Amino acid sequence: MNCKLIENGGRGSCDTAARRAAAGLLRIGRPVTCIAAALALLLCSSCQTEQGASFPEQRTASTPVRLSPGDVIKLSFTATPDLNQSQKIRADGKVSLPLVGEVTAAGKTLGEFQSELIRLYEPQLKNAEVVVTLESAVAQVVVSGAVAKPAKLLFERPTTVFQAIMEAGGLNEYGSFKNVHVIRLIGGRQRTQILDLRPTLSGQATPPFYVKDGDVIYVPPSPF
Repeated sequence: MNCKLIENGGRGSCDTAARRAAAGLLRIGRPVTCIAAALALLLCSSCQTEQGASFPEQRTASTPVRLSPGDVIKLSFTATPDLNQSQKIRADGKVSLPLVGEVTAAGKTLGEFQSELIRLYEPQLKNAEVVVTLESAVAQVVVSGAVAKPAKLLFERPTTVFQAIMEAGGLNEYGSFKNVHVIRLIGGRQRTQILDLRPTLSGQATPPFYVKDGDVIYVPPSPF
């Protein structure tokens, strides 16, 4: 800092100016120190978050579960308990009900199917109130090919193809996750989709592929 002596001020004026400047720097330094401390805390907490990071919670599906063939539904009639029953949705997606006959259940939510039944039973019953609940959602799947324990297995939905293979004991010494075949009956015709599950096994984030009732999972042997 340059100190300029002024007439009649002498050395005292320079000292006074120096003290005032130092006090100003101290006043400025306090907020700077606080900001530096806050930045240090933020950096420290950031490092802790990186080191202690865990997987994010799995989000639940925002859309309601839709009924599928193989699901067992329970119908409870409030005013006519004699009609109460449980039924398994057939492969064609329908159930056969008293008074109303064949009704398609597959592809609908519980609420949608319940509303449809109330509408169908209104001309038949004084009180057509009916409650539909899901007793079980089971998928029967065949896992075959180069797996340790080929078998026909039952799974609670939702279950992925990867989980189904693991339930069958995983791959045997000849198996490969590269070209997993999923054979599914759609519209009366068998269709095959080939999946590469190696990214899943290596830890990459991949979209799940869920099994459906009646699926056949075939793991071909590796050519090498």
